[in-house]
Order: sequence, then structure tokens, then C-alpha cells
Amino acid sequence: MNHNTPVPPLTPRPLSHLSETCRRVVTAAHLRSHGVSAAQADERCRPGGPWQQILPGVFLLHPGPPTGEERLHAVLMYTAREKSGVPAQPGPQDPHRPAYPDAVITGLAALTLHGFSATPPLPSLDRVDVLVHRMRRLRSTGCVRIVRTAVLPTPQAVSGLPVAPVPRALADAVAELTDADAVRRLLTEAVRGRHCEPAAVVRELNDAKLLSRPQVVDAVDSLLAEGRAIAEDRLYRMVREYGLPDPVWNVDLRLPGGPHLGGLDAYWAEQAVAVELDTRAPRHGNRQSDDDADGLWSEYARKREHLERLGITVVHITPKKLRDAMEQQATVVRTALMAATDRDPAAYVVVLPR
Repeated sequence: MNHNTPVPPLTPRPLSHLSETCRRVVTAAHLRSHGVSAAQADERCRPGGPWQQILPGVFLLHPGPPTGEERLHAVLMYTAREKSGVPAQPGPQDPHRPAYPDAVITGLAALTLHGFSATPPLPSLDRVDVLVHRMRRLRSTGCVRIVRTAVLPTPQAVSGLPVAPVPRALADAVAELTDADAVRRLLTEAVRGRHCEPAAVVRELNDAKLLSRPQVVDAVDSLLAEGRAIAEDRLYRMVREYGLPDPVWNVDLRLPGGPHLGGLDAYWAEQAVAVELDTRAPRHGNRQSDDDADGLWSEYARKREHLERLGITVVHITPKKLRDAMEQQATVVRTALMAATDRDPAAYVVVLPR
């Protein structure tokens, strides 16, 4: 071999390998592992060159703008650093599903990945929000906005990327929005699109101390109203599709000449069976605590115990169970109706429209 022959910056084989395994997005550490020095990488990233440095320590192996997917991988390679401080790189065992254990995409980018139509397409997003542990020493740069958190949420895999669950992604997106209409569109789509239940969204907004913001207050009211309407519609469908006898809908119960016993979503007077939709979504702004949530549940429990002392069976159904297990909930109600013949007669109550 002629030792005077210069060694090319990168042989065709490694370049082809890198392009195939990493969608043409690689870290500086991975380039070094293929024999590409920092100087060689810089040479290829000169104006008009075949590569570009898209983020610190992260390279794009083609000229021109990155695709939305390439940019997300670049963001995660920048943020998901190993203990050595070197940006992580997908492993050869599953190159198209890289493991980024210390970073989670959130905010508008996460909502777009979840399929929201009210969010911009990935290539047009000015930035990508990424959750990292609050002790990490990363800085926001370029298209990356670092969002620190004490505990990373369990990510959902979307297109091989770690993505925050919809409620958390919504909270992180809303935290940066000042347009009330934009906030309302996002929250409404979350429920109408069956991405999550309103109570889960309110919990995340509350944890993020966002419930008192003016642009959030009206949007949450609309969200809860929308969620309740959808749950009621599912309850109607459950009765119809699973052949349950028709109840009276949306009623108040009272003792004759006595106190108000509470409102119910459906009531079968002959069998003394009631259904109540559990749409609790506590709203106490920054003052919300576990004690508040426990108090709301205690109120539900007291009402249920009072009615059951009068011989009325109360079936609590959450919107999520109606959405995910409607047949099972219909079976629960049917069982309660059939068991009525084995119980002592219920006390007489007055049924009024709610």
C-alpha cells in the first residue's frame, strides 16, 4: 500500500451503512466510531458540502432542510445523552426504533404525532419541546426547547419515538399558548378525537398550575361540557345497543316532603336501579390538593350510601369505561336490574326532571 495516498474522509461503505440505519441523522460520537474525525465532519459541513450540522453534536448526512422525522431524531439525539455525556445513537439490533431513555417529545410536536389536526405539521414547527429530568445540564438550542420535569412521564411509542401521553403533551403545549381560541381547539380535539378523557386533561393542567390562566378557564369549561355530552351520548347508545329497558333520563330524586337526594343520569324506577356518570374533574386552580380530590369522592360515596340505604342500587360508570368497555358496563347494569327481584322493595321516592 502506498502510504503517501491520502485517506478519504469517509469510505463508501460506512456512509451507506450510516444512511440506512439512522435515516441519515447521526451523532458525532457515531461518526467517530466509523473513523470520521471532527475535522473531516466539519469539512463535509462547509457551505455547499454534502452534510450539515443540524444541532450540537448531531449531523444530517444530506444537504437541504431535514424532514420532520429527521428533525425529531436529531432533537432526541441531542437531548438523550448517555452518562458519558455523548449523544446517544440507535443500536444495530433495532436501528429504526432507537431507544432514547432520557427524553420524551411533548407539546405541539407530540400532539401532531398523536394525530391532532389542530396542530402544525412537523416540518413547519419552529421548535420541538422535549421533556428531560430537571437535573440534566442541557440547554435549549436551535429548534430544541428543553422542558424540565421532576419525573418523566411514561412515553408512548409513536413511529418509534418516545412521545408524552396526550394529557401531558396538552399541558406542555397550553403552557406556551396565549391564544384562547387555540387552547380551546386543542382541548376540544383531545376529547372529540377520543384521545383522552376530560378529567385526565384537567388533572395535568392543574398539576402544571395552568387552571387559573384566563385563556384556559373558558376552554376547560367547554372541555368539561363537551366531555359530559359525549359520555351521555355513549350512555344512551349503551342502553339502546345492548337491549336494556328504557330508563328515565336526567332526573332528581327526593323523599316525599323531604330532602333532595341527588341527581342521576338514568333511573329504572321499577327496579330502583340508578346510573351515575362519574365525570369528576376537580377545578381549584393552584390550591388543588389530594385532599380536594378525596373530598369529591367522599361526596359521591355519601350520596351513594344514602340512596342504597333506601334500597336503590347505584351504578357508577366513568366515561373511560363507557368508551373502552361499553359491553361490560351494560352487563353490570343488566345484572343490577335482574337482581332487583331478590331485594326488599325500595323506599318510595319522588322522581323529578333535572
